[in-house]
Amino acid sequence: MSPRRTDAGGRVDRLRTIRFTFDGAPYTGHAGDTLASALLANGVTLFGRSFKYHRPRGVLTSGVEEPNALVTVLRGEVREPNIAATMVEIYDGLTAVSQNRFPSLAWDINAANQLGGKLLSAGFYYKTFMGPAIGPLKSTRFWMFCEHFIRRAAGLGRAGTAADTARYERMNAFCDVLVVGSGPAGLMAARAAADQGARVILSELEPHFGGSANWSGETIDGMPAADWAARAAGQLEGYDNVRLLPRTTVWGYYDGNTLAALERVTDHKERPGKGEPRHRYWIIRAKSVVLATGSFERPLVFPGNDRPGVMLAHAAERYANEYGVLPGNRIALFTNNDSAYRSALALKKAGAAIVAIVDVRTELSSEMRELADEAEAKSLSGHAVVATEGGKALSGIKVQRFDMTNGALAGEARSIQADCLLMSGGWSPTIHLASQAGAKAEWNAARQAFLPPKPTQQWIGAGAFTGSFSTAEAIAEGRAAGLSAAGGTGTPTALPVVEAAPGDPDPAPVFEIKADGKSFVDFQHDVTAEDVRLAHREGFISVEHLKRYTTLGMATDQGKSSNILGLAIMAEALGKPIPEVGTTRFRPPFSAVSIGSLAAERFGDLRPERLTPMHDWHVANGATMYSAGLWYRPMIYGHAGETIEQAYVREAKATRESAGIVDVSTLGKIAVQGPDAAEFLDRVYTNMFSTLAVGKARYGLMLREDGLAFDDGTTWRLGQQDFLMTTTTANAGKVMQHLEYFLDVVWPELRVHVTSVTDEWAGAAIGGPKARAILAACVTGTAVDNAALPFMGIVHGKISGVPVMICRLSFSGEMAFEVYSGAGYGTHVWEALIEAGKPFGLVTYGLEALGTMRIEKGHVTGAEIDGRTTARDLHLDWMLSKKKPFIGSAMMDREGLIAPGRLELVGLISLDNQPLNGGAHIVEDLDEANPHDSIGHITACCYSPALGKYIALALVKDGKARRGTRAHISDPLRNRFGPVEIVSNHFFDPDGSRMHG
Repeated sequence: MSPRRTDAGGRVDRLRTIRFTFDGAPYTGHAGDTLASALLANGVTLFGRSFKYHRPRGVLTSGVEEPNALVTVLRGEVREPNIAATMVEIYDGLTAVSQNRFPSLAWDINAANQLGGKLLSAGFYYKTFMGPAIGPLKSTRFWMFCEHFIRRAAGLGRAGTAADTARYERMNAFCDVLVVGSGPAGLMAARAAADQGARVILSELEPHFGGSANWSGETIDGMPAADWAARAAGQLEGYDNVRLLPRTTVWGYYDGNTLAALERVTDHKERPGKGEPRHRYWIIRAKSVVLATGSFERPLVFPGNDRPGVMLAHAAERYANEYGVLPGNRIALFTNNDSAYRSALALKKAGAAIVAIVDVRTELSSEMRELADEAEAKSLSGHAVVATEGGKALSGIKVQRFDMTNGALAGEARSIQADCLLMSGGWSPTIHLASQAGAKAEWNAARQAFLPPKPTQQWIGAGAFTGSFSTAEAIAEGRAAGLSAAGGTGTPTALPVVEAAPGDPDPAPVFEIKADGKSFVDFQHDVTAEDVRLAHREGFISVEHLKRYTTLGMATDQGKSSNILGLAIMAEALGKPIPEVGTTRFRPPFSAVSIGSLAAERFGDLRPERLTPMHDWHVANGATMYSAGLWYRPMIYGHAGETIEQAYVREAKATRESAGIVDVSTLGKIAVQGPDAAEFLDRVYTNMFSTLAVGKARYGLMLREDGLAFDDGTTWRLGQQDFLMTTTTANAGKVMQHLEYFLDVVWPELRVHVTSVTDEWAGAAIGGPKARAILAACVTGTAVDNAALPFMGIVHGKISGVPVMICRLSFSGEMAFEVYSGAGYGTHVWEALIEAGKPFGLVTYGLEALGTMRIEKGHVTGAEIDGRTTARDLHLDWMLSKKKPFIGSAMMDREGLIAPGRLELVGLISLDNQPLNGGAHIVEDLDEANPHDSIGHITACCYSPALGKYIALALVKDGKARRGTRAHISDPLRNRFGPVEIVSNHFFDPDGSRMHG
């Protein structure tokens, strides 16, 4: 039998022994234990070291709010630091180690930091930044001296460097009602909503449903509350419209009733089953949410309140009732409310000796006195704990008379021998998700706690979350919340009958006992009561400033146990009530979320790798692939021994002489549909689209609201209310956001729907003198001659039996056609086009050749539409309609955008027959030793097979006026200097005769 394991009781499986190690020492526990409960059962009291002072710390709580007992879990070479021992389910082979100590947990040399006193008080980081004037170490030099040591000491657990071998998943779920928390309130809410026919998801962060029912020791409907909860959960499991998610923490509440959750699928297993992920990240979109998240018990602030062996009363009660573990043999309790008396009785029944119940209140109800007598505890009302005794474990406490009206201590302190002290400072509803959903929490003077705000989204609260701390209230509120969330009314029905210990949930407004010694508010970050008062004296009185200056509530527990205490001490220092001081807003995540779960299946790079439908064909046929934006695209289809330049010159030349084909599946494609689609496009584009005929396409230009160029592309009119917009590859996402913003915010009255269909279509552009003949050889169901398919015309037909849509438009300057098919048929259509093109000398070409031909033709892309250029700068002012307003039209004629001296698009020809470099500057007078007076820069460059010269596009000051003049390239970083001629940006076929045919 383990030293602290009770002879009976608890809900662990005593027939299954689990073996694990902690700091290398072997231990055993039982199935159902957490690491915290198993170590307590083995008599372990020292779990970790505090952040700043490296003080010894034991377990404080029994759940997700644990600030002290943080461990690192090892799985092979993979380290997972800063995991609360209270949330680690033990399994055979579990290896856990303590952290933030050297050389060992028992003997940590950094505990010498406790001698630092005021040097390490609140704000010492900031004061170190400024530094004292110590010889040469003045001002920031002192910080630079200290920084190395501070950074080495910072942090708690050490992150690993080994690759994580676990698998993660991401899931999307939709429901009518999401119930968060499965205590009595949550179970009743889920049942009520499910009975109304609603689709229900019930999430619970613990392994078992039931919440406080699993350890309260109460009776519900004549049976132990834990059995009632298990039966209720079992009944819900039989519902087809209910999904149960145990071990699932809902950690974020976002707009539109979208919530984020983390399911710990296999953390409790020695090894995952086949195909099982470690974590599953849920994105849940709910019509309505029931928040039944319960509450957290608060500590009390007094000297020595952080010593191992001091914990929360409800945590000790849970360890006894749920795990069959006593946190001590001789237990004292310190409280300002009634709930500690129930805990005392539960621990007495489990086999502990209750040596004293110290209560700051002088007046106790007869029910509490009876509970104290039943627990055989000495009742010390009107007293307070003023110190604890012991080293790495508690050996005793000191108590003194206390007047809670003025906080004064009286009389001599006396010692009481105890190996465990349980404290209860009242309860704080777990309102984190409601706070994230919007609005400020509301202070309740009776509960001495912040209650949830009025809902700004579709959520309903129930149980302790709302400040209703009794199980009977939780059951009634839970059922009502479930009915309301499901839109039902329900008929009056008998609710489960609860038998529970009596007690008043309202605590006395006592948060701190002022006595000699360090009294901790935030256990993890070593924030003391004196640190809070120091922040007040130094002017950091805003709750946000208090948090950052002292680091109060910035640890892994996010202030779950310390927030109210810090606010109360600051309020006293300010002479104001707590609600006037306010509280910080809770932000996601509620608890730690693994980065692996957020990435889920998308791993291996910082960005996802998007592949076109023809990707495998490109690779198999010798393409050199590279990343262009988020997409992987062919750069060249190189022959043996070819350089990149030789390959793209060959591909571009062959396209000009016969025909070439390029994969354009990556172009952004957006369906714009609805009765007002044409009007919307008129507002979005600078030119007119409402006059566009069905079956035709038009080139369009978009401006930003500030009048600068944003994007260009073609839009096809497929029907009277149906348009297909194409965008540049790199700007597809930005254009989609642009459109959605204006529809949602600026013009919500427009009846238009926009849908990204980029991934729905595979695209191939085929161009060159023989392009039409190639299409004629393989397209059926439509003619492709000039009458049927004129410039910017659209036809529908089939290629090799696959429906295709063809538009005659050109990016290369040749007669060209874009052929679109369903993405799943992309490779099939691509191969059919290539097969039809073999007799005509068709070549495949990549982005380098595509870029070469667009530079020759003078087309602009993102290199020129760089967020600083206007339509006039790019010689696209012919597209600025004078008949209608459009986005940017009100701002495009600002003085600075039409002033002389702006950078304008030009062409450059290298006069020394040497390559040009993108980004190189252009100067009028060359000075290699002292480059200066840039008049512009190169945006894109290549070797032109059409001209037999190195050419470039550039943005040059007053560029149009400089055509026909000479200048110089000045590129000192690459040691490239040389003469160039400034010419029109249209190098090749300026009148478009080849394109129009």
